[in-house]
Amino acid sequence: MSRRTVIVASLVLLFLLGGCKGKGSAAEILDPYIPDEASVPFDLEPITGSVGQQCWLATYTADGKTAKFRIELGPAEALAADPNNKAASEFKFGKGRLVPQPGSEPAALLAALQKTLEAKAPPKPVKHKSALPFEYVNLGAHLAQLPGGGFGEKSNGHWTAMKLFLGKGEQESEVFLNLNPKLRKGQFSIKDPEYGDLVLAELAKVL
Repeated sequence: MSRRTVIVASLVLLFLLGGCKGKGSAAEILDPYIPDEASVPFDLEPITGSVGQQCWLATYTADGKTAKFRIELGPAEALAADPNNKAASEFKFGKGRLVPQPGSEPAALLAALQKTLEAKAPPKPVKHKSALPFEYVNLGAHLAQLPGGGFGEKSNGHWTAMKLFLGKGEQESEVFLNLNPKLRKGQFSIKDPEYGDLVLAELAKVL
């Protein structure tokens, strides 16, 4: 085989290899998770749920202990148009549940939540519930994390920000739940320090 033949064959091989890397093979570049003092992060694993429902297994590991809980989100729908409250009709509302998982070791997660939510005391021992129902408002999708906390709009962002409403009546409280299924990360973020103890008490029922 002549030297010219070898060179041509090599160029053809390189061209073919380059073609194999072309269409459809470019890996999607995901923004890294940005920690912030106002949030407690956890890992997400998608699991099968009921029709129309989104479900994930959430885990938080620290100090050799792993807390586990399931997140279930029902479909979100916009409110009927209200000329007196146009802002509300821009958001979508839905219902969901946090469900305890066997073998969960929540001590480290509860300690992290107490600090981040600015709760004044650890939650009192409670009997676990089979599920913690909540209502939520979808505050935005395709968002990107901002340095120092919070989110900004980004056409190719993968975060969805939500506000959860826990409890009822005088015990009602609010906390942010933000999810990024692509990155397989989620976080609880503080809404207001005045809700700290109430939110912690509710979450302790299913963690």
